[in-house]
Amino acid sequence: MKTIKIKTIIQALFLSIPIIFFACSSDNSPEKEPEEEVIEYTLTASVTTLEFQSEESSQDITITTNVDTWVISSSGTSWITLSETSGAAGSTVVQVTASENTSLAGRSSTITINANKVTPVKITVTQAGVTSSNGIYPDYNTNPIPADATGMSSSATEIAAKISLGWNIGNTLEATGGETAWGNPKVTKALIDAVKANGFDAIRIPCSWDQNLTDNINAKIKTEWLDRVKEVVQYCVDNDMYVLLNIHWDGGWLENNINEASKEQVNAKQKAFWEQIATHLRDFDEHLLFASANEPAVENASEMAVLNSYHQTFIDAVRATGGKNAYRTLVVQGPSTDIVKTNTLMNTLPTDTASNRLMAEVHYYTPYQFAGLTEDATWGKMFYYWGTGFHSTTDTTRNATWGEETELENYLKLMKTQFVDQGIPVILGEFGAIRRTTLTGDALQLHLDSRAYYLKTVVKQAKANGLLPFYWDEGSMGNNGFGIFNRTNNTVFDQKALDALLAGLN
Repeated sequence: MKTIKIKTIIQALFLSIPIIFFACSSDNSPEKEPEEEVIEYTLTASVTTLEFQSEESSQDITITTNVDTWVISSSGTSWITLSETSGAAGSTVVQVTASENTSLAGRSSTITINANKVTPVKITVTQAGVTSSNGIYPDYNTNPIPADATGMSSSATEIAAKISLGWNIGNTLEATGGETAWGNPKVTKALIDAVKANGFDAIRIPCSWDQNLTDNINAKIKTEWLDRVKEVVQYCVDNDMYVLLNIHWDGGWLENNINEASKEQVNAKQKAFWEQIATHLRDFDEHLLFASANEPAVENASEMAVLNSYHQTFIDAVRATGGKNAYRTLVVQGPSTDIVKTNTLMNTLPTDTASNRLMAEVHYYTPYQFAGLTEDATWGKMFYYWGTGFHSTTDTTRNATWGEETELENYLKLMKTQFVDQGIPVILGEFGAIRRTTLTGDALQLHLDSRAYYLKTVVKQAKANGLLPFYWDEGSMGNNGFGIFNRTNNTVFDQKALDALLAGLN
């Protein structure tokens, strides 16, 4: 007989009995709250990029959003204007206008659309630089003439021997906005006569051309501007002064675009400009020298190679016009016209069909804390006093701590070894030191004495090493100015500085 376990019997009975559950409600049970609607906020633009050609033009973008308000801006870029700067929910059309780009270099900016609760929308805007329809400017060497050696017998070295001390007509013919835009009066023959009468025998003319075009697309210079420059050159030549005429900063189309991407267009403009300048001024004799650029921004060997291409274009363009230009002395600038960079990077000069007709150019404002710094910087403080015997015993934090006599001599010797000893004269195209007239009493007197000593020493060392010094005068007679002459009445304003420069020749 089998024994059945009681637990098993109970399990079987339990599984065979249906179980009924009753749902009961109670007046005390909580009611379920309705779910809150979730709104997804959006902000979109119809494009992510806008591309413009160099001429002024407009394009539309459509902004769509369900946010109550939005704003749009162009990151402070002045060449972009927007038809609307804000809007509400829905779809809004905003017209974006790019003004004409008269530079060779392209430019870019970012338009940003902002609203609460959404991620900002960014639109990249680019605009091409100026080109002609085929990317090349017209040939302006339309009337080349046979080489003419009349009045051009002196080599670069022989011309260098005829130049004692040069002067810059600074902040004038290169001034953005016109000859008088930076506060100086128009250059007159009386001014040049005064400069000559006070011991200078050479003039450097910083000059702009890009702002003086009658046709931006074809890089055509206004005839009236070429005539005006010719008139000023004539003032100098009439005084038996040598003249160095350049393309100065000029908006930076060359100086700020020394790279492979800009190389073709910059060379095209360099050629177009110099063909026009050289042709218009072709009849001047050896007293007129041309200079390729001013302070071309170069930091390394690859950029130096590009700069050399710009210099080569300059030389080739001038020579091709013929006449006296076939023999004219031409000047090429070192990288940033910095002596150390020039010594390191400018290992070769462009080729020239004329023999012994090239010069090099550098500038000197060392130490800059003394020569030009107008407020203390993170990298250094202003120097008020320079040179042995001219340090302050009471204002010691303003004494020069570097760049004094020994370093000056060593810097200029680099140029002597690299160029002068090889038969290539070097123009010290700019040098000087600002006049700090907010100082008073003994401090002012010591500063002015040390500044005079600085100017004298730079001239003396330049001449000792075969460099041709051209003082930088921007016409300012106020604090932090370089001005020596009062150009309103053609008199000497800073006799102390003038005497120092002349003393350096002895």
